[in-house]
Amino acid sequence: MKLPYSWLKELVPALPPVSDLEPLLASLGLPLEGVEEVPAPAEGVVLATVTQAEPLPGTALTRLALDVGPHGAREIASGAPNAVGLPVGTMVALVTPGTRLGDVEYGVRPMQGVESWGMAASAKELGVGESSAGLLLFPAGTAAPGTPMRELWAADSVLDVEVTPNRADVLSALGLARDLAAYLGTELVEPEAGPAASGEGEIRVVLPPRGVTLERDPSGKIRFGCDHFAARTVGGLQNGPAPLWMQRRLTLAGMRSIDLIVDTSNYVMLELGQPTALYDRRDVEGDQIVVSFGLRQGETVRDLLGGEHTVGPEDLLIRDGREVGIPSVAEAFATAGQPKAGQGVLGIAGIMGGDHGHVRADTADVVIESAHFDPVLLRRTSTRLGLKTDAVYRYERGVDPLLAPRAADRVAGLLARHGGGQVHPGATVVGQPELPGPIGATGEQIRALLGMEITSREMAALLTRLGCQVVQDGEHLTVTPPPWRVDMVLWQDLAEEVARLHGYAHLPETLPTLRVHPSNVGAERDSAARADLRRTLAGLGAQEVVTYTFTSDEEAHQARAARPGVRLQNPLSADRTGLRTALYPSLLKAAQAHPRGERVLLFEIGRVFPASGEAERLGLLMRGPLAPATYQPGVAGSFAAFKGLVEAFAAGQGAALEVRQVRGEAVPPALHPGIAGEVVWNGQSVGWLGALHPEIAAEFGLKGETYLLEAGLPLPGRAWGFRDPSRAPAAWRDLAVIAPRGVSYGEVAALLRGEAGELLESVQPFDVYEGEQVGEGNRSVAVRLVFRGERTLTDAEVDPVMDRLMDAVRAQGWSIREK
Repeated sequence: MKLPYSWLKELVPALPPVSDLEPLLASLGLPLEGVEEVPAPAEGVVLATVTQAEPLPGTALTRLALDVGPHGAREIASGAPNAVGLPVGTMVALVTPGTRLGDVEYGVRPMQGVESWGMAASAKELGVGESSAGLLLFPAGTAAPGTPMRELWAADSVLDVEVTPNRADVLSALGLARDLAAYLGTELVEPEAGPAASGEGEIRVVLPPRGVTLERDPSGKIRFGCDHFAARTVGGLQNGPAPLWMQRRLTLAGMRSIDLIVDTSNYVMLELGQPTALYDRRDVEGDQIVVSFGLRQGETVRDLLGGEHTVGPEDLLIRDGREVGIPSVAEAFATAGQPKAGQGVLGIAGIMGGDHGHVRADTADVVIESAHFDPVLLRRTSTRLGLKTDAVYRYERGVDPLLAPRAADRVAGLLARHGGGQVHPGATVVGQPELPGPIGATGEQIRALLGMEITSREMAALLTRLGCQVVQDGEHLTVTPPPWRVDMVLWQDLAEEVARLHGYAHLPETLPTLRVHPSNVGAERDSAARADLRRTLAGLGAQEVVTYTFTSDEEAHQARAARPGVRLQNPLSADRTGLRTALYPSLLKAAQAHPRGERVLLFEIGRVFPASGEAERLGLLMRGPLAPATYQPGVAGSFAAFKGLVEAFAAGQGAALEVRQVRGEAVPPALHPGIAGEVVWNGQSVGWLGALHPEIAAEFGLKGETYLLEAGLPLPGRAWGFRDPSRAPAAWRDLAVIAPRGVSYGEVAALLRGEAGELLESVQPFDVYEGEQVGEGNRSVAVRLVFRGERTLTDAEVDPVMDRLMDAVRAQGWSIREK
C-alpha cells in the first residue's frame, strides 16, 4: 500500500521523520518495502494572477496578461481550452524563463505577436496531478503573485508499506495512522467529519431479508449478504477536476485522477478504508435501492467498463426501484424477487458499478452508497467473474462493519465543498451488523505465551490505546476489540497486540522452556526424521522443491493421477481448484522448467489428499545425464542408476530396501508397464518406483527417460540391535545365473538368500549380459556372494553351500553360466 508521508504526518503530528519509520513499522509487523522521494515543483514555477484574458484574432490562442509580483507585469499566449475567458484574479502556475521541466528549458518566444514570457502549465506538466487538458488554476488570493509553487507543495515521500492479509484495518491513511499513534503513545488527529445527518434520507433502501447458503460450503453457514447500508444525496454539483491537493494525494498513492465525483469516492476509501459507490440520481428509478441476489436462471449484467457478466443466486446486486414500488420490505421482495434480467442493475455489490447509473461528466445529483457486504460472497463473485478492484481488495479482507455512515457523510461533505452542491440533511441507514463479543484472557496466559514480563495493568493500557474496551478484574482481562479490528478473535490475538505495542525488543534473550507432553513426542520424532531424510537426499545431490498443494482436474488427468476430491470454494485460479492426490505431478511440472539435456534430480516432502485421507509423502524424480557433464560427460541415466540411488538413500537411512517388480494391473498408472517396482522398506510396502509412462512424458513434453519414486511417510523404522562384528575374513564366490529375460534380479537374489543360510552375508550384482552365449530370450545376471563366520571359513564349508545354491537355481529351470 502506498501513502504519502505528509498525509500520515497530518494525522499523527508527532510522527518521526521518514528515515526513522522503517524500524518502527517493522516492529508493528508492517514492513516498509520502499520509499519514493517526490521532489517539489521546479524552483522557477511561480503563481501569477490573471489581469486580462482575450482571444488572439485568427488563432486558437488566448493572450493572458499576468501579474507576476517581483517579476512585474508579463503576458503569455496559451492554447489551453480553459484559458478562454478566464476571470480576472484567477491564478495560474507560470513556468518562468530559464526554468527546466524534464528535458525542456522554457524561455521567451514570440507567438502570434505576443512575446510569451514562459508558459502557464497544466498539473501533469508539473508532475503534481493527472490532468493535461487545461491550465492548472487556483482561486484568486491563493498566495501573493510571484510565490514559488514549492512553498505551497513541498517535496514529499511515498511510503510503500507491506500489509498482511489479516490487517485490513491498516489499508487506509487513518488505519495506518491509528496503529502508529498507538505504538508511539501520541495524539491521533481524526479526519474531518462530514455533515451529520438529521432525519430520514431521500433514498429508500431494502436489504435482503435473509442471506444465502452457498453451494459447496461444508459449514452450511448462512451468508448475510449486506447487513449495513447508508445512503445520502448531494444535488446541484458542478462535476469537474478534483481540487489539486486531492489529485496530488491520489496520484502519490498510485491512483489516477478522473473527476471530482469519482476522485472523492476513491479519496475517502484511501482515507478511511471504506469503499463507496456513487450513482447518477437520474438513473435511480423511484429513488429506491434494492440489494438482492441474482436470478436463479442467471442474468447478464454490464459493468461500467462495458464488460458483460452472467450472475446467479449467490451474487449480490444493487438494483434501483424500476421493477417495483416499495411500500414495505416484505412486499418489495415478494414482487422484486424476479425482476427482468439485467434491468435496473446499478452495480455488482462491492465490486464494480454497472453501465446503468454510473457517474458522467454532466452528473449534478448523486446518490452515495456506503455499505458493509459479506466478504466471502464478494470474494467468490469477484474470483468467478475475474473482477479484482480496490474495493474488493478491502472488502474480502474485512471492512469495519460500522464505518458505512461515516464514510457516506465524508463523501457528501467533500462533494458539497468542492463541487458547489447541497447535501440533503437526511440519511438512509438500514441494517444492524453483528459485532464479535468480548475476549477473555489472563495476564499469566499472555506472559507465558510471550515470555515477557509485563503486568496486567500495562496490558490493559496498551490494548486501550488500540481502541479496545478493557475491563480488568485482577489478572483477568475482558477485552472488546474495536469494530475495525476484525482479525482479533482469540486471546492469542490479544497477546500479539501486547507484544507489538510493548515492543519485540523487550522480549528477553533466554532459551525457551520446552514443555514435553506425551502427545508431542511423536511429532518431534517425525520432524527429526524428515530433517534426516532431507540431509540424506541432499547429500546424494538431490534438490528439494516446494510446490503448490493445489491442482486441477486437467493436471491430474494429464498425469493419470486421481482427480482432486477436496475442492476449493474460492480457487485462486482455474488451474488451482482442488487439493492434489499425488506428489509426482508437481515434480513433473517442476522438471518442465529445467532446460532439455540438463541433469535433474528433485525431491519433495509434502502432503497429499487422496480418497483415503490426508497423508504425507516423499517424491523423487531423476532425468537427464547420470552426472553433470563436467564429471561424467555423455553418461546417460538409467533405471539401474535410479534404483542404485534409492538404495544409497536407504543405506544412508540405515534401512533394508527391497524393490519387487510389479506387472499387469499392479503397475501404478504413472509408470512404464515394464519398468515398475514396489518399494519395500524395512519389510513394509511404502510406495513405488519406476520409469515414467511414455504417454505421460509426452503430455508434459519431457523427452528422454524420467524416473520416479513416491513413498508414504513416515518411513517405517526397524528394531535396532547390535551384533559384534566378526574378526574373521570373508570368503566370496561369484555366480552367473542364466534366466529368462522376464526374471528380475530381485527374484534371483531372493532365491539365493533363501537357500544360502546364515553364512551368507551379502549378495551384490556386478554384471548383466545378453547375447548369443546365453541363448535368445535369456540374460545372465552375475552376483558376488560374500560368506562370513565366527572363524575363517574353509572351502569345505563354503562349497556345499554353493552346490546347494546351484541346485536351487536349476530347480527353477534356470542354468549356471560356466564361462
